[in-house]
Amino acid sequence: MNPLKLAVFDCDGTLVDSQANILRAMDDSFGWLGLDAPDPHSVRRVVGLSLVEAMQALLPEADSDLHTRLADDYKLAFQRLRADSKLDAEPMFEGVRELLDDLTGEGWLLAVATGKSDRGLKLCLEHHGIFDRFISLQTADRHPSKPNPSMLLACLAEAGVQADAACIIGDTVFDIGMGVAAGVKAIGVDWGYHDRHELEEAGAVGVAVDAADLKRLMHV
Repeated sequence: MNPLKLAVFDCDGTLVDSQANILRAMDDSFGWLGLDAPDPHSVRRVVGLSLVEAMQALLPEADSDLHTRLADDYKLAFQRLRADSKLDAEPMFEGVRELLDDLTGEGWLLAVATGKSDRGLKLCLEHHGIFDRFISLQTADRHPSKPNPSMLLACLAEAGVQADAACIIGDTVFDIGMGVAAGVKAIGVDWGYHDRHELEEAGAVGVAVDAADLKRLMHV
């Protein structure tokens, strides 16, 4: 019998292109407190971290109360944008849906480990009709921020899979670092928020240029 295979995906920047929504909500959350919005490049650098940690990275001189307030306001900004139907659709990246189909057909188990909230992840996956594809959904609501391996370890436990029969796929060094910390094969994708050389330096065994290349790397 072949060992069980588990593929754990990051969400933002890996499964879906959520950049526009993230930037809009970040602008709102800072603006409500009379703060200048962080520049887009800085925001892209912290995507993948849990919200409080992201705010700490964006405003390292601020106190913890402000970081927590900004994180809460960011969630509220998303909720208001969604209620006003102002959020972009967060399209799936090209070829990703077909890749999920192929992996499921081959007997892979699928999971998600993300800095999104439970609610945000559920809404995103349901919007694309792929919520039921995943046997484990781990979010920042119940775990410390990446690269702490907590989310990935929970995916392994829920799937009943050992680390050597799993891989983590993500677009940031936080995803790769999480995989390295958990002893799981870490694969980068170059269509997200961090550069190829950064992912390789963090420990990625390879960096995919498209969905077909990702499938190849998963089978190596």
